[in-house]
Amino acid sequence: MADTVYDASTAADYRAAREIPREGLTAWREAIAEHAPLRPGATVLDVGAGTGAFATAFRDWYGAHVIAVEPAPAMRELIPAGEGITVLDGRAERLPVPDAAADAAWLGSVVHHIGDLAAAARELHRALRPGAPVLIRNAFPGRCDRDLRVRYFPETAAGIADYPSVERVTTAFAAAGFTRTALRSLPQRSAPTLAAFAAGLRRDADSKLRALPDDAWQAGLARLHRAAAERPAEPAVSWMDLLVLHRS
Repeated sequence: MADTVYDASTAADYRAAREIPREGLTAWREAIAEHAPLRPGATVLDVGAGTGAFATAFRDWYGAHVIAVEPAPAMRELIPAGEGITVLDGRAERLPVPDAAADAAWLGSVVHHIGDLAAAARELHRALRPGAPVLIRNAFPGRCDRDLRVRYFPETAAGIADYPSVERVTTAFAAAGFTRTALRSLPQRSAPTLAAFAAGLRRDADSKLRALPDDAWQAGLARLHRAAAERPAEPAVSWMDLLVLHRS
């Protein structure tokens, strides 16, 4: 599932540069509660959990027990396992959980890393209870204009163009027994200001930025610094899609 090899240093950079501060996720907290009303004690399967930002959020927001599944050892090491969070080695196509183990599944910025989307959809159908939602947070082709990276580093849109489309994901999940019930774009505040966002960028921690030629990277940085100087109070707000599908 993961297409990047993480060591301890790159995993730490990922956590520092890519995790959205909890206070910047208000819209996501509200939307998730609307589409997956989770009671305390419910089980959430966090597939491709990364360093655990959303695993801890689901635990803290809703009192859920989170099964965090992550294939990269260096990323797993940073997930705060313990009360409310179980950390397992695994991938979307082969989930290390029994049948009907979870009340909801979360895939945060992971769909484009999945090698076999149809197999992953079948596995999620097996692992979820009837009626359970799959919540997919991702950038999708043709819907990424308000992504911060695309705004200031427009060449990154070419990488997103290769991601699975909403239609492709919906088709794969429909074949496995899921029905699409919602598609929404939601804001997330990555940093209090554009200057703070620029200061926190880690090129090596972001596959889309890492793929840029040096001149495109430097031009994007200049664009971002210029915007920060012109609008010093503007928060760094990006938008991503939430795709919701429900298991039959």
